[in-house]
Amino acid sequence: MSQFRLWAAGCAHVGTDLSNGRESLAEAIRQSESGGSEGGPAFEWDIALHLGDLSGNQGSPQDDEGREVVRQFGAARTHIREQFYNLVGNHDANVPGEPCQWWFRKWVDPTGENTASSGVHPERRPYPVQGTWERYSFRVGNLLFLMMGDRNDGGPPVGRGMRGGYPAGAVTGETFRWWQEMVEANPDCVIVSAHHHMLKQTTVASGPWEGFERDEHGQWRALYHGYFPDGGPEGASYLYFVDGEPDAQAFEGYLAEHPGATDLWLGGHTHTHPDDRRGGRSHIETKWGVTFINVASLSRYHAWKTTLPLSRLLTFTEGSNEVRVQCYLHTSDYAPQGWYAPAERTVRLSKPFLWREGT
Repeated sequence: MSQFRLWAAGCAHVGTDLSNGRESLAEAIRQSESGGSEGGPAFEWDIALHLGDLSGNQGSPQDDEGREVVRQFGAARTHIREQFYNLVGNHDANVPGEPCQWWFRKWVDPTGENTASSGVHPERRPYPVQGTWERYSFRVGNLLFLMMGDRNDGGPPVGRGMRGGYPAGAVTGETFRWWQEMVEANPDCVIVSAHHHMLKQTTVASGPWEGFERDEHGQWRALYHGYFPDGGPEGASYLYFVDGEPDAQAFEGYLAEHPGATDLWLGGHTHTHPDDRRGGRSHIETKWGVTFINVASLSRYHAWKTTLPLSRLLTFTEGSNEVRVQCYLHTSDYAPQGWYAPAERTVRLSKPFLWREGT
């Protein structure tokens, strides 16, 4: 029985973990290929998605962290760099006055425009990408992946300031329109949408003000995310801005009117243990006929109050409209390293997965 295995992860925050003596990205790659030092098994995967926040910098990411990201991707021995598909997160963004998302484009580079620095050769992609660093697509049989980068750049309130990741998610109107056009042009595909953020009130802690907690004086303070009053704090846990409009809910409105328009929405941004249900929602929830999956974080130290290193493995089976979603714990801080059975789910798709469209 033919299977396609998608490893979905995010929020490696490479610089933060490295300053604490841990190679967050490289360690996860080595565990997937060879198993972990605490007993976690190796597992097979065909491609991997890293859904933003490779940087852990609280200011603008710099070249030293970019070189470290490239080095840690190089930990792979049975996979190549081009089997990793990336999108930009809020901590990967640059501060006001710098070239637009220069760090991500130089060092992560999903479209292979800067091969000399990123090491990404577009011709080696097992599934070629179409589009730009900000929004691109690729196909695996009848699976259509729509990859959208966060636009947390250009200064407050939409973009980050001189310090801090400014967590509220943002896309341009152009990206939203591209997504809508791709969805409507491909009704025969199983569509997987991906962004660094989840949509509003879909998964754990993705509601208004759910990124924070109140202190003894009733004032907001950091919990899952840093508190920045000038950066749309209400929407720190979800995709909040579209073309600068706060709480735009463009995707939410479209999906409410077109249930099941996309099969899956993959995101991260909120780091926490696999059983967290803040806001009355888990990591995997169905709304508007869409299954939302928070892949959480590879970091152990960034947003340390709630962070726990984990990722997801999605297994698509030829001819089946069900996907197995497994949770892998990369440390033994919460439960033994490896597969965490209580978090496993079976997700139903709108149509069976086919390696060859039309078969």
